[in-house]
Amino acid sequence: MARPDPDALLAELDPEQREAVLAVSGPVAILAGAGSGKTRVLSRRTAYAIATGVVPADQALVVTFTDKAAGEMVERLRSLGLPGVTARTFHAHALSMLRFFWPLRHDGAPLPALLDSKAPILGRLARQLPGHYRFTPAKDLADEIEWAKSRRIEPRAYERAATEAGREPPIPPDLFVRVFEGYERAKARADRMDFDDLLLQTVDLLEDDADAAETVRARKRWFSVDEYQDTSPLQQRLLELWLGASRDLGVVGDEDQTIYSFTGASPAFLTSFADRWPRARVVSLTRNYRSTPEVLELANRLIAADGRSKSLVATRDGGPVPTISRHPSAEHELAALVAWIRARLAEGVAPSEVAVLLRMNAQLAPIEEALTRAGVAYQVRGVRFYDRPEVRAAIQALRRPALDAVGRGLAGAIRARWADAVGYAEDGDAVEGDEARERQASLETLVAIVEEVATADPGAEVATVIADLEARAAHEREGSADGVNLLTYHRAKGLEWDAVFLPSLEEGTLPIRQARDAEDALAEERRLLYVGITRARVHLALSWAERRETRGRESRRQPSRFLLDLRPPRGSTVRQLPAPPVAVPVASGIDGPLFEALRTWRTSRAQADGMPPYVIAHDATLRAIAESRPRTLAALRRVKGMGPQKLDRYGDEILATLDAAPEG
Repeated sequence: MARPDPDALLAELDPEQREAVLAVSGPVAILAGAGSGKTRVLSRRTAYAIATGVVPADQALVVTFTDKAAGEMVERLRSLGLPGVTARTFHAHALSMLRFFWPLRHDGAPLPALLDSKAPILGRLARQLPGHYRFTPAKDLADEIEWAKSRRIEPRAYERAATEAGREPPIPPDLFVRVFEGYERAKARADRMDFDDLLLQTVDLLEDDADAAETVRARKRWFSVDEYQDTSPLQQRLLELWLGASRDLGVVGDEDQTIYSFTGASPAFLTSFADRWPRARVVSLTRNYRSTPEVLELANRLIAADGRSKSLVATRDGGPVPTISRHPSAEHELAALVAWIRARLAEGVAPSEVAVLLRMNAQLAPIEEALTRAGVAYQVRGVRFYDRPEVRAAIQALRRPALDAVGRGLAGAIRARWADAVGYAEDGDAVEGDEARERQASLETLVAIVEEVATADPGAEVATVIADLEARAAHEREGSADGVNLLTYHRAKGLEWDAVFLPSLEEGTLPIRQARDAEDALAEERRLLYVGITRARVHLALSWAERRETRGRESRRQPSRFLLDLRPPRGSTVRQLPAPPVAVPVASGIDGPLFEALRTWRTSRAQADGMPPYVIAHDATLRAIAESRPRTLAALRRVKGMGPQKLDRYGDEILATLDAAPEG
């Protein structure tokens, strides 16, 4: 096979990209900022190494984060004249090894079949949990298992490891260990293997079998890893085993786009690359080919506010000024969003080149309704709101048995039905777990729709509500493939549009409320906003509302602390409409002396134990304790977030704090 022309591969590269492509031997870290052409660099670097004889095509491996990215990389390399280069995910390459070696190590037995999803097993185990825990989403349990397995933590060692890591599981640790053990037993009985096991088993193989390791290393000896900031500890160990004594490792990533740490990803492997590989070359790609200087000014300011000097440099001409706007209510914000989208469409921006990014899927429904009323076509990227399992289950729960309530009494009856049937919580602030919070937010959105229907029609029956929800679901399914894009920040990673709107930038939403006391969680929330900002090529708008209704009650909101970081200095090109005030946490009805007394106790105990405060108890747990003011250990045990271990360690101290605290 003819090799590509090396000189042609260097054409049209900027100086930093050229430096990265020429660095084809030894350990190399390419710090690729958003929009800096990392995919071009990754493919050209691989092709250049082959074209110059550094590595044969069949001994090179490009590791990608997704199967889709692997397919796109294969196509890129084929277009460069290299049809024989392998591009795979960690899991796909591990699977190819296990299929070969498993029968040799297991008396000819074939590799166990792969589970498509953990959800069926975990959903069944969740339904066996006591009380409200039976509604724990399978995804939260699956994410926690993935976090544990990414660190090679077995069920019996989970609780200690989670405590040391300051990790709060979605259910009390003793219950989670029970679920984890049950999951592993069910998997073994069914002779199945999950995707985490692919990596675990391959690591075990290469650590235990020197001959197998030698065979594997003889086949691939030159590695390039994309999205390295999303590497888990288990993937890092597997990569080290694939490498063996080879130093031909090139990694590409951006620490500011690490947004999957909940499943075990860590930017630490990227940021510490030069420390772990002596004499490693580090190349920074800072020229941005996607966004206007005005958009990048916001992105750079967000990073600078975190105390770092990283700065993306624009290569394209200037564009319209981004806006940060404050609105008196959520309704005003929706009206402004629709007006902004209409203005972009009137200027000639294609609907498919407009995106609205949200923290959670549950925020989709009111935006869909507003766009529908305005006659603006839209498409939901990812899981549609009315296709979410809890939304489907909630609507189904209204069908049987029939509810007799009508009008204003209907909303209360439906809330009670959903509390019993699908786990709706009147106090959603106490909900723990990413997916559980998303689930609760979805149900709260449904409750708001029910209350809207019941208020508009005093004679509304449950059939009226069902018909309304089904009509909304049908309209959502009919979304136009050429319409405005509605999706989450996580789903938007790797995508870009001419115009991007980022609404609801408020404390409690972004950053999400549960991140308030956790430094790592706050850092990830900042990265989410960074990803959102850098999706925009030309037009960018950010907004927040001073008042928003939640669980039937309108409450004051404060601007996201990150908006304060974006406030422009004098003479800046970013327009503020108007400038948000300083964010001061608003005390709720229970954020009074009792809550503060509990926080003071937690701080003292955390200092004594040498651990972060949120390991002792999250704010949501302290609020629940302050609200219920339990007098006994048995009553304290009923508070969500107070498992047996925490009760043993802190129960007496908490009760003593409650007794000593003032009323009110």
